[in-house]
Amino acid sequence: MRRLSRRLYTLAMYLAMPVILYRLAFRGLRNRGYFSRWLERFGWFADPGFASSIWVHAVSVGEFNAAIPLIQELMRRHPDQPLVVTTITPTGSDRVLKQFGDRVFHVYLPYDLPAAIERFFARVKPRIAVVMETEIWPNLYFACQAHGIPIFIANARLSERSLKGYGPAISLIGDAVRCATLVAAQSQVDGERFLRLGASPERMRVVGNIKFDMAVPGGLDEVAREWRETWGALRPVWIAASTHEGEEAAVLQAHARILGRFPDALLILVPRHPERFRAAISLCRSYGFRTSCRSEDHIASLDSQCFVVDTMGELLKFYACADACFVGGSLDRIGGHNVLEPAALRKPILIGPHTFNFAEITDTLVAEDAAVRVANGAALGSQVVRILSDPRRAAAMGAAALAVVERERGAVPRTLAAIEEILAVTTPGAEPPVVRLARRAYVTAPRVTVGADLLRELFALCGSGFIPRKLSRSKSAPTKSTTNGTFGANALRT
Repeated sequence: MRRLSRRLYTLAMYLAMPVILYRLAFRGLRNRGYFSRWLERFGWFADPGFASSIWVHAVSVGEFNAAIPLIQELMRRHPDQPLVVTTITPTGSDRVLKQFGDRVFHVYLPYDLPAAIERFFARVKPRIAVVMETEIWPNLYFACQAHGIPIFIANARLSERSLKGYGPAISLIGDAVRCATLVAAQSQVDGERFLRLGASPERMRVVGNIKFDMAVPGGLDEVAREWRETWGALRPVWIAASTHEGEEAAVLQAHARILGRFPDALLILVPRHPERFRAAISLCRSYGFRTSCRSEDHIASLDSQCFVVDTMGELLKFYACADACFVGGSLDRIGGHNVLEPAALRKPILIGPHTFNFAEITDTLVAEDAAVRVANGAALGSQVVRILSDPRRAAAMGAAALAVVERERGAVPRTLAAIEEILAVTTPGAEPPVVRLARRAYVTAPRVTVGADLLRELFALCGSGFIPRKLSRSKSAPTKSTTNGTFGANALRT
């Protein structure tokens, strides 16, 4: 039954490819990055010539930002080991290249198709897979287990909504999670949910949230002081960060309320996704606000009422400029975004009712009087007015937020220690089982064989047992596992 479910899932993935590619193209209309590097998503890219590598996967910007201290320390500890970083989104890709340049090897993660995964493994030859947070792709995990590649789920989190959302696929996802060598959960609650999903208790460890360990870059105070002098040092300033389409109108309605109390107030609006940049600027102007933006005006002027940050990677600088910080993705049912960045900068925080992706963190901040939860745009405007009207309260909220961050630090060294335990029982430079894939013909075969690979997969999935050799020049590679499915379990037992 399990084998059948895996085959049905793989068949569904192949049949869904036209829809997936259509969606990719549609998103490219708003973010041109989605139009480029499609071949990488099928495992086609230049072979970097690695004997083995350490592989870190972070789906997008938030996950990659959390992974930065891990990547930096892994590079320091293993200078002779190539480090591979994969993402799924163009914004995540841009962030990787901006942060590390050519010091890491970066490509997109291939789609969860067996042939694409095999091509990816054959090129990067991972010694370990460090997967950030909640990226569970069944075929990828099964392939890692089959080729003896230990999977480490770092900063693992799982909301109740996500757990229920797996629905009829929960058995398949549970099988995939059991392929992991270790699940390093953010909290006890997250760990319990992974156990309910199917993770093995002996492979579960609660290490804390590595986002608490974020390092605040130097010079932020100087940048904030300079910018505030440009747009008016005494003006009240609030920021609405990581907003989504349905929230921006509510934020602007809140700003109208705030202007009624503070006519010189400035709103810094930071949409979550680049495809929202132009729309957000137009929306601000449609409300009659004098609006400027980062790409055209560099910084807000004395008469700006709204300033839209239509660039990536600068959020911390603008948090540092603000007197109050609203973190988006929480007025709509998105689940919230990272509240620890403003907390680490000692800022009072506002959030909406929907923070299920960061439930434990946001509940703690609210309980410690470091954050205020609001129900809608009207309540947001009223609460921002209260904070801007009471500097003493704002300072107390900021101090409480920083205290929570300082108290919870320490997850990065604990995570690194667990990764090193796994690496200690692998041999750097030795030929991993996956190197055998490099001898398979499809690694260097013309790209037209992708269709042949697809047809062969479909024949196998349909259970016909007929795999026509003439469709491809390559012979089927053995799929026998090189491990017994309990790799490192004893060494990592808590």
